[in-house]
Amino acid sequence: MTPSPDNRRYQEFMRRVLQQDQVDVVFAGFSSASREAYRPIVNQFDGLAFYNNQYEGGVCDANMIVTGAVPEQQFSTLIPWMMETYGPNVYTIAADYNFGQISAEWVRKIVDDEGGTMVGEEFIPLGVSQFSQTIQNIRESGADFVVTLLVGAAQASYYEQAASANVGLPMASSVNVGQGYEHKRFTPPSLAQMHVTTNYIEEIDTPESKAFVEKFRAAYPDEPYINQEAANSYIAMYLYKQLVERAGGTDHDAIRAVIAGGDVCFDGPSGNVCLDPKSQHMSHTIYLAKVEDDHSISFPKVWENIAPYWLGQAGCDLTQNDPSAQYTPSNPPSAN
Repeated sequence: MTPSPDNRRYQEFMRRVLQQDQVDVVFAGFSSASREAYRPIVNQFDGLAFYNNQYEGGVCDANMIVTGAVPEQQFSTLIPWMMETYGPNVYTIAADYNFGQISAEWVRKIVDDEGGTMVGEEFIPLGVSQFSQTIQNIRESGADFVVTLLVGAAQASYYEQAASANVGLPMASSVNVGQGYEHKRFTPPSLAQMHVTTNYIEEIDTPESKAFVEKFRAAYPDEPYINQEAANSYIAMYLYKQLVERAGGTDHDAIRAVIAGGDVCFDGPSGNVCLDPKSQHMSHTIYLAKVEDDHSISFPKVWENIAPYWLGQAGCDLTQNDPSAQYTPSNPPSAN
């Protein structure tokens, strides 16, 4: 994949802050493409980078700490619940790049593991904004629900087009609501029956969430919504503070020794989260957020303390070695 101009900027900035400015830590990147563009540079200069977004999973890299949720936390909860609630026939539409392709692979795997059927799968180029053929394909597929792994402004056109066409099927996603608060931005009921597994959104009705929202609003009164990246970034800052304090400084080897020792946890906006020493990903409480017809949010299900278990089980152990690689269900660490 050739880096886009924006991702080349990530590379330029990462090289500058690590080589010239010699910073101790970087919090960087939104898309998976941006992370994969800068990650080799972090490795080149043995830097430390926090990636604070949910993503398709699989990065086993001692120079990266991931605070967002990953597929075994979002899809291993969401897909079986959707199949049990709505039926076994699944249609996926996904953005045609790293995130969408690997996420769709996870969906296929879980649907198969659960005895369901993939009745369709489409990968949509990022600039596409017309979905009439896709909508027709979904109608004819016999799907019980649609998994939408769409990203960007163009692909967001799908939802209102599907609503206008009265597709009427429940939807499942790992990216909507928790990132782009589409339930606030789109006209009801275009996102109705969307089900999203997320580790944080501002509607979560717990004392920890309410306290976070109050502090956030006081600091940033003009922000339209407090999404999962806000919580993940907040968690990241306090995790790094804890690591530095326990390591007695910013030395990377000392910080990695603290991580390897385990018990790196923080009581955050969504409750207690802990850093897995093998993969350097976070455990999370996972909330199933359902968008109602009026675009309000309900929470039909909550899964407590879901570990980022797949990488460690598949053979990633950063306490022993550092492959600095990204893996998928069809290409796990144990196969390399």
